[in-house]
Amino acid sequence: MITVGIAAGVVFGTLVVMAVVKKKDSIYGNDTTQKNPMENKKVVFVQDDKDKENADGIRGHLKAVGDVKYMPGVYDKYIKRVIDIIISFIGLVLLLPIYLGMAIAIKIEDPGPVFFTQKRIGRNKQYFKLHKFRSMKSSTPHDVPTHMLDNPDQYITKIGSFARRHSIDELPQIWDIFIGNMSIIGPRPALWNQDVLTAERDRRGANDIKPGLTGWAQINGRDELEIPVKAKLDGEYSEKLKIGGFKAFLFDCRCFLGSIFSVVHGDGVVEGGTGEMKKHEGKME
Repeated sequence: MITVGIAAGVVFGTLVVMAVVKKKDSIYGNDTTQKNPMENKKVVFVQDDKDKENADGIRGHLKAVGDVKYMPGVYDKYIKRVIDIIISFIGLVLLLPIYLGMAIAIKIEDPGPVFFTQKRIGRNKQYFKLHKFRSMKSSTPHDVPTHMLDNPDQYITKIGSFARRHSIDELPQIWDIFIGNMSIIGPRPALWNQDVLTAERDRRGANDIKPGLTGWAQINGRDELEIPVKAKLDGEYSEKLKIGGFKAFLFDCRCFLGSIFSVVHGDGVVEGGTGEMKKHEGKME
């Protein structure tokens, strides 16, 4: 037992050092050309046909209307962070065989990078680099949401389809949790150019908190949810977290256990992304 404890301590210490070193490279704050101009600002979406179509499929832009005033409480800032570090460390160690297996399978089916990184929106709209196992072919357009691709199935690899159905492609985000850019439970991080979703979440205070690996919206519909519904659920979670205390902890537990159930059953995964099930229903009517 002593040997195991020492080994665990060495591994933990090594990962902490790596996290400190990699933290600066994982955010865009040091590059003024990449830093989000709306960071720490409250925003609204202004529809404008003169703008380029954003990742939500609508022309327009974000407009700052004030400053973010939320200050994290004890549970959000400290207790939740400690829980994130402990669980993410355990996850990184226990899931190592899956990481290795996925890496080999990805390389065999479609040679290229094992991991896929994207610019995503973190707490207070700070941009950070999110990591995933690559589930699409190397030729897939970058920074384009799945639901905006023409026939997305043509880009998804076989191992990628399996990984997405069971959320295995999201596992590298455990590292994003360990270094502090994400939390285990929270709103799923939006793409940097999903302006409508960002504005809707801002209206409900959901951008004030860290994004998560899974969350309240994830276990209540996931991909088939349309933006207003997803933002509403994210806002509900944000309100619970901001209350803090034991109730916030119990709600996190509820989201965590609900996520396990959803992953096992593959609930809410629709190739094509946000609101895709609604589109399919519309075509059938």
